[in-house]
Amino acid sequence: MVAVTSSVIEVEVSCGLPDEIDLVVPRKPGPERSSQRYEADGAMTDPHRLSAAQAASLISAGRLTSEELVRSCLDRIGERDGAVGAWEFLDPDLALRAARQRDGERPRGPLHGVPIGIKDIVDTADLPTACGSPIYAGRRPADDAACVRRLRDAGAVIIGKTVTTEFALFRPGRTVNPHDPARTPGGSSSGTAAAVADYHVPVALGSQTAGSIVRPASFCGVFGLKPTYGSFELSGVKMISSSLDTLGHLARAAEDLAVVAQVLSARGPAGFDLGATSLNGRTPRIGFVRMPEWGRIDPDARDRIERAVDRLASQTFVDEIAAPAGFENLAEAQITIMECEAPRGLEEEWRRHPDQLSEGLRALLERGNARPPETYRDAQRVAGECRGRIGELFRDVDVVLAPSVLGEAPAGLDTTGDPLLCRAWTLLGTPAVAVPGLLGADGLPLGVQVVAPPGEDATALAAARWLAPRLAGEG
Repeated sequence: MVAVTSSVIEVEVSCGLPDEIDLVVPRKPGPERSSQRYEADGAMTDPHRLSAAQAASLISAGRLTSEELVRSCLDRIGERDGAVGAWEFLDPDLALRAARQRDGERPRGPLHGVPIGIKDIVDTADLPTACGSPIYAGRRPADDAACVRRLRDAGAVIIGKTVTTEFALFRPGRTVNPHDPARTPGGSSSGTAAAVADYHVPVALGSQTAGSIVRPASFCGVFGLKPTYGSFELSGVKMISSSLDTLGHLARAAEDLAVVAQVLSARGPAGFDLGATSLNGRTPRIGFVRMPEWGRIDPDARDRIERAVDRLASQTFVDEIAAPAGFENLAEAQITIMECEAPRGLEEEWRRHPDQLSEGLRALLERGNARPPETYRDAQRVAGECRGRIGELFRDVDVVLAPSVLGEAPAGLDTTGDPLLCRAWTLLGTPAVAVPGLLGADGLPLGVQVVAPPGEDATALAAARWLAPRLAGEG
């Protein structure tokens, strides 16, 4: 077992092994480390650069083994994670044993043999789950979370646990943005976004209470799915806000988001089937909405987004639509609900270990505890009224395109950026997909998100797949 630190790997042992080693991934001699490359989309590539769907197809065809793929990912982690800091816990031997097991059995499902990272607020029975807090350092859950069981049942190999901010809120971990190590990767799914963007794994789990999937995906230039609220079971996931917490995942390919969502979905795979959407093979009709927070966005970023929308208008129907009445109150309502519910979600930790909570988290809990009950009721009323108006957004369009971040990833590692532009969609419970492709003034990813009506996740994913190459100027 290895617990990754910024410079070494700490080894949990019980029988006289050294306390520290300075190898991230143990190397074994001979042919076990393969340098073979594989064809994907007409080009040759290393296994760790394959998408999950590509890798699963090659494994199914007998052209790639899970062990080769997992070893390639571990090699990449060994080469890069000292700089990126995406991983909290790794057990290379455990991952390789699981890969060899997959290679020796009949295919379990669509992720057979594919390595996946798990955010460190999600319970894993064979790896620690610390939730980004010293309170739970070394904690070994008795069981897998429901989502992890589903992934294993579909054949996935759990390769390790990715760094999270403290209890998936705001205190940053050690992860940096792989595009620029002087900038934040976003949060709270910091390690997940960096690991996917830096080709450590094709897919990794994240979660969102405010903007913790969409924001890091946008800062790191990958796809991220925050599904319709309630789509994925949260048993075994550390909860902060019962009205807001949503499990999701990040990937380098929109198809991978769909495949993993079909595995995780509590309502069955049909809601995430890219072949069965309301689009029926046509291009998406897009509504471009300047939410009430539009003026807070960096002016250069606003200009680049507007130019991208103009380009899209030459290829499909694009209509500029107004945010419905009351939407200007959603961001504040989300903050109120999150702060009021967090003291319940962290009641035991706050009561028993207040000195092990960060100052910022204690302040958030104190604010929430001091709010009068009527402020919570008012915020839930705002949310309910605005949910009733969601249909106004989609009267003439399939999806809404909206900014997801205020600009490129901000410099410095003291914060994970502002989730302002994600708060409304999280509170509304709509599916939101971070779509890469745009670049900002410094050449770093500049995010947008595609939003669809609740339950129309497949439409959002299909639109995101269509949009990405066109945002990048390739379509």
